[in-house]
Amino acid sequence: MNRYPLWKNLLVFGVIVVSTIIALPNWFGDDEAVQVSRTDGMAVDMAALEQVRTKLMEGGIQYLSAELEGMSALVRFDTPEQQEGARDLLTREFPNNVVALNLAPRTPAWLKWLGLKPMLLGLDLRGGVHFLYQVDLDTAIEQYLETYETDLRTQLRQANIRNETRIVGTSLRVGVIEAADLDRAEQIIRQLDTGDQLLQLGQATSRLNIDRTTVDGRPGFDVQMTPAAIRERQDFAIGQNTVTLRNRVNELGVAEAVVQRQGLDRILVELPGIQDPGEAKRILGSTATLEFHLVDQEGDAFEAQRRGRAPLGSELHTRRQDGSPILLRRDIIASGGELVEAQPGYENGSPVVNVRLDASGARKMLDTTLNNVGNRMAVLYVEDRPGPMIERNGEQVPGDPVRSEEVINDAVIQGVFSNRFRISGLTVFESQNLALLLRAGSLAAPIVPVEERTIGPSLGRENIERGIDATLIGYLLVVVFIGLWYRAFGMLANIALFVNVIMILAVMSLFNAVLTLPGIAGIVLTVGMSVDANVLIFERIREELGNGNTPQNSIRAGWDKAYTTIVDSNLTTVIAAIVLFMYGTGPIKGFAVTLTIGIATSMFTAITVTRALVNFVYGSRKDLKTLSIGGRIVQNEAVAAMTNAKN
Repeated sequence: MNRYPLWKNLLVFGVIVVSTIIALPNWFGDDEAVQVSRTDGMAVDMAALEQVRTKLMEGGIQYLSAELEGMSALVRFDTPEQQEGARDLLTREFPNNVVALNLAPRTPAWLKWLGLKPMLLGLDLRGGVHFLYQVDLDTAIEQYLETYETDLRTQLRQANIRNETRIVGTSLRVGVIEAADLDRAEQIIRQLDTGDQLLQLGQATSRLNIDRTTVDGRPGFDVQMTPAAIRERQDFAIGQNTVTLRNRVNELGVAEAVVQRQGLDRILVELPGIQDPGEAKRILGSTATLEFHLVDQEGDAFEAQRRGRAPLGSELHTRRQDGSPILLRRDIIASGGELVEAQPGYENGSPVVNVRLDASGARKMLDTTLNNVGNRMAVLYVEDRPGPMIERNGEQVPGDPVRSEEVINDAVIQGVFSNRFRISGLTVFESQNLALLLRAGSLAAPIVPVEERTIGPSLGRENIERGIDATLIGYLLVVVFIGLWYRAFGMLANIALFVNVIMILAVMSLFNAVLTLPGIAGIVLTVGMSVDANVLIFERIREELGNGNTPQNSIRAGWDKAYTTIVDSNLTTVIAAIVLFMYGTGPIKGFAVTLTIGIATSMFTAITVTRALVNFVYGSRKDLKTLSIGGRIVQNEAVAAMTNAKN
């Protein structure tokens, strides 16, 4: 007899039910939506939601619903025209918020309560713009050496050590005029490399190889970056540029944008829903920097704002958090060009931002803090963007640059410091966000666009429709062929094939996988490949029947003897998919992911689900004489006749 134990039947049934529930959100589709979020990372409250509803009603824009979802307000619309009109209106009415176009799934409340979401759609299915940037990593290394050279010159000069320091290729040559100063110079070089605080704590990690040599006939040092330091600096350049581009993408108000590293030196930027690549390029190509200023605590910022001018020696600015006015001294203490590092951290359990300046900025910071302990210092974020496109001499060209300035943080100076200091008095979110803004004030290395594509939303909808049609047609053709060729066994395999498609959707939804056009191709291919295992099993059963074996023994032998072949054939395909994922680009990765998931689920459905269905239909029948598996029914009857004759 061919029977599964009760626990295995319950396991198969449970997997099918759970997979169906997880995949269910993909059935309901999406609404056009606008998402309104606060820039300070706090949640939008009911009062703000009511203001959004009021502004939409006053503007005569119809909407399906407006509700709080997560940290944002989400407004659903019936048509793209209503969505775009609402975006323009809310952007004007709520200038301090991020207003983003989005697609909101129509997932029922009980599925949301379970935390289930549909698959995300890739750029080729939603429409938008695609950029691929290449980062000049050689320039990133040169910039690091130049910064180190400047700091080293300053430190040696302050120590009254005469020197000749210059960059030669990828190394730094330091010549010491007086041989008696050689040991002191080496100590300064090593301290500057690792940092005074880490050196004192015994936790120094050198980023440079420092060797004694002769420079133009004088004793000196040959300083080169270690391989680990080169990799670290390259990763830093890629990471900082990624953060910079992501911050600029946020200014576009794009929900579910993709900004990620690709390969060694490239950054991928995908902006779903954006149809104007010129606007995106202008934003991504803008330049930004940071400036540290003392706060003018004697003047009245609100009075200056009312009069429209600041007191002599001060400038009027606004805070990013709430738009309130603040007066800053005109003198710049340090700028973003003098910033070396900014990382979030903790001090006595409270979040802080650890900042490091180069030698020039450190000297000015030391002079300022010596005389201003207890006063406030602010960080001013300055961004220059290309102006809007204008017509000049019959051509569309960018207009005059537009500069925006806002204070992203101000805090009390609590002690004297120079190149290393901490900014405290922040929440966890504010510390992380400030560190990002400090690092992302400007690009760490130049970027060059190497690829640009624009995909229209109509093409995206057409891709979805064609992908669904291809999947359905492929599925129906396989169902018809398998059903006609293998009869009852074929229909059971078709049921397992349907379960396989559900499980693919469930796994991709569970892990928030992005469905792309190549991903749909992977699903279609999986539909065709998933019956391969059943074909091997069914052919083995037919062979056993032809050899005179009984139907029950033929079923058992079909699964037992075909198992190794099934595992081997699918394993080689998985290896190929892994190679595609490791070395392929975005679309190839999407294909590899869906193919791998499809192979894993097809193994389960072909070996376990189909066997459970066959056991349910034939497993408990003691008088089984024939099998409806195509081409062997007559042979089964002959075997039955021979068996009766022997009895």
